[in-house]
Amino acid sequence: IFISTNDNQNQIPGMHGLPNITPLVSSVQETPEPIPTTVKGTIPTWIHGSLLRNGPGKFEFGNQHYNHWFDGMALMHRFQIEDGQVTYRSRFLCSDSYTQNSERNRIIVSEFGTLALPDPCKNFFQRFLSRFEMPKPTDNASVNFVKYKGDYYVSTETNCMHRVDPDTLESKQKVDWSKFIAVNGATAHPHFDPDGTAYNMGNSYRNKGAFYNIIRVPPERDGPEDTLEGAKILCSIAPRDKSKPSYYHSFGMSENYVVFIEQPIKMDLFKIVTGRLRGKSLNEGVYWDPNQETIFHLIDKQTGKEMPVKYYTKALSTFHQINAFEQDGFLMLDMCCSDDGQSINNFLIQNLRQSGEALDEVMFFLKLSLPYPRRFVLPLNITSETPLEQNLNTRPDSTATAVCHTKNQIFCTFEDLHGEDLKDYGGLEFPHINYARYNTKPYRYYYGCGFRHLVGDSLIKMDLESKKFKVWRQPDLYPSEPVFILSPNAEEEDDGVILSVIITPVKDKSTFLLVLDAKTFEELGRAEVPVNIPYGFHGVFNSSA
Repeated sequence: IFISTNDNQNQIPGMHGLPNITPLVSSVQETPEPIPTTVKGTIPTWIHGSLLRNGPGKFEFGNQHYNHWFDGMALMHRFQIEDGQVTYRSRFLCSDSYTQNSERNRIIVSEFGTLALPDPCKNFFQRFLSRFEMPKPTDNASVNFVKYKGDYYVSTETNCMHRVDPDTLESKQKVDWSKFIAVNGATAHPHFDPDGTAYNMGNSYRNKGAFYNIIRVPPERDGPEDTLEGAKILCSIAPRDKSKPSYYHSFGMSENYVVFIEQPIKMDLFKIVTGRLRGKSLNEGVYWDPNQETIFHLIDKQTGKEMPVKYYTKALSTFHQINAFEQDGFLMLDMCCSDDGQSINNFLIQNLRQSGEALDEVMFFLKLSLPYPRRFVLPLNITSETPLEQNLNTRPDSTATAVCHTKNQIFCTFEDLHGEDLKDYGGLEFPHINYARYNTKPYRYYYGCGFRHLVGDSLIKMDLESKKFKVWRQPDLYPSEPVFILSPNAEEEDDGVILSVIITPVKDKSTFLLVLDAKTFEELGRAEVPVNIPYGFHGVFNSSA
């Protein structure tokens, strides 16, 4: 445990001479039947349920290899916790992509960074014509577990999700967003109101160009086979450039507003549509434009109306928001963001498997776009009487600014949600809070991973009041995102535990589920898993209490 008090330093210690992490991004076998783990220490007996996680688990078919970390086939994991004991199982998602690739033992379906080559069994003319076909969106839902109407789905960012059994991890049904509403995909990070109403975002591509859409899914189901019935588009937002909309991985939500961050990570639709013809994968059409500002759009959740005021800030990139809440006429938007948006290209498989000086070079460029937690303070009560060219942020002890240039344009700067010493741990990503009680509300603590490597190499608990943090870190151990579980009869915000899956590349079959006391950040116990697990993305806790 380390409570950080370091002074500001110009260099980030440890971001050179890093160990090779190839085993973390290598293919593994599934474990479809539950196996026991070896518990060291104590797993609290009040924890009843399962940690469900998702991520890539297979990176090649035959002699063809995927190019990007995001491309690997979805492998679902379940850590079942009962009476202080833990079992583990995993299954590959039976997606169309996985099935077709397996049957042919080659990559049939294109992914984000990998273009499927024409079938060599076809003649030359057939292979030539295949380059003019529109690429079919993948249903390789490898990003997260999400919940709609009480059912669990695995999701990526295309139009297809898969409903899965959270106990057996069996794939039950492919569900296509576009069969219910006019969108071509949705994020893997929905938000939820207390009554279970879900909100999400998805793009649509029409004759007049692209649009961003706010989606609302009701909490009730009409029958056992009900999936996304009743889903509606709450609001459609026109991009700044309809032929080059922004890429987004998630969005923010307060009690009354959905907050969409239109960032300068752009998708060139012409390049994407013609990618197959040009022999280029989808990621070749995604680029960073540092000359464009970032725009915050606020949508009223009750009326579905986009607010006329737009909030601007300098170019930044963000993948995950921490929390958003309204207080005293302001909306606080907290998120992990960086000043460079090219990091998505750092996660090519060839980069993740580098070592020595080549890895140091990758890390040098990654350092330029390290994510840090920041807060924007957006004033809500803007009228014709609002004064121009002065800071509207009157919150005490806040260094963020919001200056009204015109009646509908406010330029904002952020305040850091951390001290300078967070730099020593490579910033913070994969943020989590006590979501059940503090989502859309004022809060004090957030948790995340420090990134001194290409993947998380520490767990961090940040205190917003003091901006000091606690760290769990051990050599050669790489933790997944921290998931907070509220303890029974909890009174304080951090009464609970943190779950994280820990992997090491230096020892075979050495993965374990770590349980930390969320208050002290001290280790309570670990459950050692006797199989290899690759480094994954996101997950949720499914309570059986």
